[in-house]
Amino acid sequence: MAQGPGRTFGQVVGVAVLAVAVAWFLSVAAVRHGFFDLQVYYGALTFWVHGGGEIYDFLRPPTQYGFTYPPFAALVMLPMAYLPWTAAAAVSVVASVLTSAVVIWWLVEPISRRAGWTRWFAVAVALCLAAAFEPMRETVNFGQVNMLLLFLVAVDLLRLLPAGNRWAGVGIGLATAIKLTPGVFIVYLLVTRRWRAAFTAMGAATGATLLAGALFPDASREFWTEALWNTARIGELAFVSNQSLRGVVARLDPERPSTVAWLVLVLATLAVWAWRSRAAVAAGDEATGLALTGATMCLVSPVTWVHHLVWLIPALILLVDNAMAAPAGSRRRRLLLAAAVVGYGFLISRIVWAWEKDFTGVDGFLGSNTYVWISLALLLGLPIRRWATPTGAGPEREDGPAGSAGEPRPVGSAVEAGGVAQLGEADRVAPAGERHRVGGLLTVR
Repeated sequence: MAQGPGRTFGQVVGVAVLAVAVAWFLSVAAVRHGFFDLQVYYGALTFWVHGGGEIYDFLRPPTQYGFTYPPFAALVMLPMAYLPWTAAAAVSVVASVLTSAVVIWWLVEPISRRAGWTRWFAVAVALCLAAAFEPMRETVNFGQVNMLLLFLVAVDLLRLLPAGNRWAGVGIGLATAIKLTPGVFIVYLLVTRRWRAAFTAMGAATGATLLAGALFPDASREFWTEALWNTARIGELAFVSNQSLRGVVARLDPERPSTVAWLVLVLATLAVWAWRSRAAVAAGDEATGLALTGATMCLVSPVTWVHHLVWLIPALILLVDNAMAAPAGSRRRRLLLAAAVVGYGFLISRIVWAWEKDFTGVDGFLGSNTYVWISLALLLGLPIRRWATPTGAGPEREDGPAGSAGEPRPVGSAVEAGGVAQLGEADRVAPAGERHRVGGLLTVR
């Protein structure tokens, strides 16, 4: 969309003001963790490579924290052992920033195109807001790998799978081999019957794990037989930073948390997730499938530290997407924008830490689990969008590249292959109160 120099100048000024405001906010709200987790990785790898010890025997003094990832993660991180500490920290920050920028671009750029926003401005605003997001700033300050894993999964679900690429699934498989929890996305592919991508992901995860086992047999044996099962290495389940269903149950009774109650909650959550994920894929909405699965992973994982909640970023962006697809001034748009603002506001606020020392009572139960409630709300309430079929297109097909002649083209966030789909007049008229299209996007109420 063409724009005058005055509009461009105003947008530059707006982004600059927002960036300064975010920088100020981070200076007063962000906790400096000194790359604590990165120090664990760096210390373990140095101990392993240069000290002659086993990587899983290392504990960062004076703590009980050690290297908890599978051996393939150690292989991926191995170059870190040959870098100075400052260089390793710089690589961690740059990698997190770059992968975050790419994922956010994939999610925001199609929204800006469909809504007629200036793309660079929309993405710049989104990046500034992401910098203030507590899980994001915790990921950077701890030196965590969360955004790298989200990037690997997003490559598959937002780029390769919608295009029918035969390599779809490799990113999910590698993410699973690096850290086991992204394996839920393999289950997602199975539940939604994308068999080729699911088996590709399983093959990639297995191949990476076997490669690490062949290169590091002792470390692999120790991880799979001992380190994986040593829950003391990961921290206290009742700690307020554990924003998973397991954390909710543990905070009810820290001395004897009920495993049965946790499993019942997990099974109920997985049932809802499977139902909604299949509906999203049936509608051609891969981005929402990613968002629902990311929220579910945070809920069902035994430990979901606050920095793991970067997996909620797609869902929050898609709330804005759905809001902008609703008619201007409509109740639906106001409701969805309010939900996005409230969810984001809580997730930058550090509100759960107000109950770090005492999470008893009704207020403690509600407040200390605030981020869990947000994850549940996103799982239950995130709208599912439909593909818009261009005039003259044939029936929808599950496989095959989006945007091909005679086939429907996905128009939602991160799956839109071209410009706004052109709809025939029959598509423009929908029964009142049942559905609506804006810019080619059909949303399900």
